[in-house]
Amino acid sequence: MKFEPFAKSLIASSLALSCLMVHAASVAPVAAENGMVVTAQHLASHVGVDVLKNGGNAVDAAVAVGYALAVVYPAAGNLGGGGFMTIQLADGRKTFLDFREKAPLAATADMYLDKEGNVVPELSTRGHLAVGVPGTVSGMELALQKYGTKPRKEVIAPAIKLAEDGFVLEQGDVELLEYATDVFKKDMKDSGSIFLSNGEPMQVGQKLVQKDLGKTLREISEKGADGFYKGWVADAIVTSSQANKGIIAQADLDKYKTRELAPIECDYRGYHVVSAPPPSSGGVVICEILNILEGYPMKDLGYHSAQGMHYQIEAMRHAYVDRNSYLGDPDFVKNPIAHLLDKNYATKIRAAIDPQKAGVSRELKPGVAPHEGSNTTHYSIVDKWGNAVSVTYTLNDWFGAGVMASKTGVILNDEMDDFTSKIGVPNMYGLVQGEANAIAPGKAPLSSMSPTIVTKDGKVVMVVGTPGGSRIITATLLTMLNVIDYGMNIQEAVDAPRFHQQWLPEETNLETFTTSPDTVKMLESWGHKFAGPQDANHLAAILVGAPSLDGKPVGKNRFYGANDPRRNTGLSLGY
Repeated sequence: MKFEPFAKSLIASSLALSCLMVHAASVAPVAAENGMVVTAQHLASHVGVDVLKNGGNAVDAAVAVGYALAVVYPAAGNLGGGGFMTIQLADGRKTFLDFREKAPLAATADMYLDKEGNVVPELSTRGHLAVGVPGTVSGMELALQKYGTKPRKEVIAPAIKLAEDGFVLEQGDVELLEYATDVFKKDMKDSGSIFLSNGEPMQVGQKLVQKDLGKTLREISEKGADGFYKGWVADAIVTSSQANKGIIAQADLDKYKTRELAPIECDYRGYHVVSAPPPSSGGVVICEILNILEGYPMKDLGYHSAQGMHYQIEAMRHAYVDRNSYLGDPDFVKNPIAHLLDKNYATKIRAAIDPQKAGVSRELKPGVAPHEGSNTTHYSIVDKWGNAVSVTYTLNDWFGAGVMASKTGVILNDEMDDFTSKIGVPNMYGLVQGEANAIAPGKAPLSSMSPTIVTKDGKVVMVVGTPGGSRIITATLLTMLNVIDYGMNIQEAVDAPRFHQQWLPEETNLETFTTSPDTVKMLESWGHKFAGPQDANHLAAILVGAPSLDGKPVGKNRFYGANDPRRNTGLSLGY
């Protein structure tokens, strides 16, 4: 491919500047010999490492962390939400657990529309009608029972202690709680009495005690999933829902089951990617983008060069057309996965990408070639045997629907907003979605959560994922590209500035310092439109073997963890 001399110099300058920024900003990855845990809250990371130290495997640690985050990271860690777990075992077996929330049996396709057929603001995001049937407890229990080695009481005990004895709040904890001060003040009977101090926001150094949540955790410790989906906890969920215009009934809780599915798999430049299948769009979209980019010399074009960014943005734009148009719950929709992951389909998309002209999102749509019809938290864990677990679970928005199941301490999700409330109307993440993701009883909404594991020759190389709504896919993808194409160590890859394009709206979001003004001007001259950064993601990533793919181990250390500095609550910790 030929470039003008001026363009070449701009690209070279952009590359040098961007790489300088990344290297200058990054500390060394956290190194350990026997295992690594990276979570969004430091106390949960300690819980996970303690399980590994006591002989537990990565799944044992993942379940312990899942329950602990429900206590110490209440904005997104949860019992009242749901999520996904991607597992690669040391013997090479791979699996995926889908404990995504589901629409209640009384749900209808038009439940968030008024008489004129318009979406009612906040009806799908606030209050009990926004709540999907929770799946987290079911997922954690199946994971432990099938792939763990430790008894439930042992892995859940740290969470119970943190809930009943409390923990001292640090600055990052307080900042998250402050997001929901107004919500708490409207619910002084439950959440306000727990997360406020005399009606006001809690401060650094105060202790957060959650006695009701401790009782719920004890019930789960004693009875497993039945301690949540039956008995007094279930009664509280149903009673709270029906007393506040919600539609969850005991039949919904009785019917809930975690699905075990085959992961989405693909290859990129000699590495094997294992990621999330529908009802997540994450694995499909990541693999579709990788297939498109594999046909370009990304390393030679350079990190965040104008040409390289152009191809990445256009690959994202095309893949999100397919995400938003075709994908949904596999029990309700025939997902065209083989077509979307076909390397020949990627070739057709590359042929449709002009090397120096941005696509127009409104002109890219289903039925138009080549697209013919055919807040959240993440943690990553690897143990000394080579078992790897990548978990993303969520309440959707921070603190979910802003409501609790009374006297349980359980914050409830607002996952119903992830459905298509009305075709053509964006959800809270700006996603414009289609009929495949319409609301139906018992259906799981389409997700962007992308818990991902990368392997080489059957052995785990990287574990990665993030929260962030529709930006989960692109943040996870860019971190992988930073390591594979641009040779960054895992902390540099996590720290590096990000960008995001999701088909609609037209603009690509740029984090501060993503690229130079000259590069932005060049991309704008090709038709790209840009907007400022969205809320920060929190990547949690691990590289196995060395700090970078072409690097050397540091002493005897085999595991290298990277905690995202964008939010100041997380921790990479090994032993």
